[in-house]
Amino acid sequence: MECRFCQKTFSKGEHLRRHERSHTGFRPYRCKECQRTFSRQDSLARHERLHTRKDAPHNHLSPPSPPSSLVSQSSLKNSTSPFGLATVDGKSPVPNRAQSDHFTSYGEQNTPVESVINVPQTPDLNFDLVWPDSEDLFETLMASEYTNQGQMHFTTLPITSHVLHDNNYMREVNFHDKRPSISSIPNGESHRVVHNVSEMVATLSSSVTAAVEATSLTSVFLDECLHMFFGRFIPTFPVLHRATFVFRDCTQPLLLNAMAIGSLYLGPKNSIAKGEALWRLAHVAVTTSWEKLIAHCGPYDSCQGVQLVVTALLAQVYGALSKNRQIRTASQAFHALGFFWARKCALSDSDTYSLDDLPCLDASDDEKNMAWRKWAAKEIQQRALLGHYLVDGLISRMSGELTSVRHAANQLGPPSREAAFEARNAEEWLTHMQCQERPTTAYSFRKIISSLFSSLPQIEIPPHLSAFSLRVILEGLQSLASDGNNDDGVLIGVPTKFELRRALARIHVMIPDSASMSEPERLEIFLRWHTICLDACKDSSILCRSVCSRYGITQHVCQGRDMKKTELDLVSWANTEDARRALLHAIAIQEIVERLPRGRAHVIHIPNSLFASATVYCAFSLAGLTTVNIPTSVDWQSVLSSGYESVPVIGNTEGDASETRRYIREELTSLVGKMGVAENLLYELNSMQKLFRCLSSQWGIAYDMEDVIDQWISLCH
Repeated sequence: MECRFCQKTFSKGEHLRRHERSHTGFRPYRCKECQRTFSRQDSLARHERLHTRKDAPHNHLSPPSPPSSLVSQSSLKNSTSPFGLATVDGKSPVPNRAQSDHFTSYGEQNTPVESVINVPQTPDLNFDLVWPDSEDLFETLMASEYTNQGQMHFTTLPITSHVLHDNNYMREVNFHDKRPSISSIPNGESHRVVHNVSEMVATLSSSVTAAVEATSLTSVFLDECLHMFFGRFIPTFPVLHRATFVFRDCTQPLLLNAMAIGSLYLGPKNSIAKGEALWRLAHVAVTTSWEKLIAHCGPYDSCQGVQLVVTALLAQVYGALSKNRQIRTASQAFHALGFFWARKCALSDSDTYSLDDLPCLDASDDEKNMAWRKWAAKEIQQRALLGHYLVDGLISRMSGELTSVRHAANQLGPPSREAAFEARNAEEWLTHMQCQERPTTAYSFRKIISSLFSSLPQIEIPPHLSAFSLRVILEGLQSLASDGNNDDGVLIGVPTKFELRRALARIHVMIPDSASMSEPERLEIFLRWHTICLDACKDSSILCRSVCSRYGITQHVCQGRDMKKTELDLVSWANTEDARRALLHAIAIQEIVERLPRGRAHVIHIPNSLFASATVYCAFSLAGLTTVNIPTSVDWQSVLSSGYESVPVIGNTEGDASETRRYIREELTSLVGKMGVAENLLYELNSMQKLFRCLSSQWGIAYDMEDVIDQWISLCH
């Protein structure tokens, strides 16, 4: 019997009917207590037990069971028998729910769904999950064609397997162990070649599946991950729309990557291993099935491939900042694919949502909801593309290479205001959209960035730019700063330092004037602005590699060419005007990170910004300038204009400007104790270690950063 939706075959009619409900959304089973509906009878039975427990008197002699995400990995190892039967307390096996349902095929092996995502059968666990219909989510994750490795295209097989493996919890794959080599097969035996390749696919896919099994994922854990993804990550990186999100409309790799990111916000130590297993499962699915994923079109998408581009974006975010160096390497190797897929699907050519298409205030609820969801799909499409520009800049800084696209040529326009994007229902969204001014000029990021470099005193910038839009603009300036930091000479068409500083001075004025940003968002934008200004003075990644090369320190943060032949003279550099500018920006970065509220302290660019600040501190300390005298109050317009007096100085007091200019020109060194504030950079470098320990709980790359800083501190003492 074959599914009429995906052509998957089943041996029993009840299995086929249960499977087709994942396509149709039909939920025939209803709870008598709360009227909630379910697609499976066993899900209803577990839910009804929750009502029974709530109505039963509390037993003071029996302590409550801990959340499943807190159960140790060792205690969960015996939850599945070698035959795919769930066990309770290591005793006789009980029938696994997957045996009465369908199985998901991996290569030539049939792996029960529950052996991959282990939903405990004990009645003590709380199934009142935060995310609606979370139990149905797991069937959706594992039952679609994207995890069916038997349907792999041989032309898209992953060539290397070492990127996908971690010796801590994944067994190594040996394709030549007890199997004939492809090169040893005689000519004419093509059927054996196909069989050999099938076994290779089965071995690779079973290894990834074994990693997922070893982490003992539970329904509560995945529910928590999805909740934390939307509750903690999306507010700092708004590329998915929480209010209209329906997991049934999403492809599996997108869900897996979202939950992998969400796992970073959970407390248990084994959450990291579980998140990495989810990321690897998504990575294999995309690598082997991207040709199907690129043809996928959501119910409200205007074109195909949108979810594949979003999937690639989330995978890059997780991979770029992962503690696992192999995953970081994979992220850098595949980071340009998102732009390629976007071009393939012509995502940037799709028309933006027009305000003329807004429904009337007295329109029906169905009409409003339909318009709201179409708008949200358009917004996600645009934000996903812009998100790739942000991550492209991040990865290029870490890899020591130029960006994969020209950011200054970005023809996309700014997304809608955050208030409309955060609306919880169609009525609230429509109210915000009706209040927006209809633009008289079509703005694009290309036009905005070009206007920042205009020689005219007044520039034309769209009003009410959001924090997300400003981050895209700043990333465009960062790419131009990177192009200018070339030791082999200035590239043709790259702005001069004077032009770049004028553009940075102009955008510095725009940040506080934007009324659409909250105070934490404003701090985040200033943090990115200071980091770009610092790199415009001296590329912090080159500075890091130079210091580590000189003192024989192994580091895995800033990749790039060997610096042994071009080591920087730290003493000479620390006494330049650019070095003093960089130091002021480094101090400002540390101050902003310390001021950020707890919920906003983990934006994706914070680890690299703080590491750039620490690099400047180290360079000054190794140059013998441990204690420095800096201005009491810094005028940033003067920092940019000193040496380029034609750069406009806006919004400063004469006293601050005068003191700042005197510092840049090294006139404060003779006035220690009389003017300015003395800073001990070695003390600040020590205190910065605590910040990296906090960041490492979210972004694993901070572990490697803290290790490098620890070695730097040892050198400076």
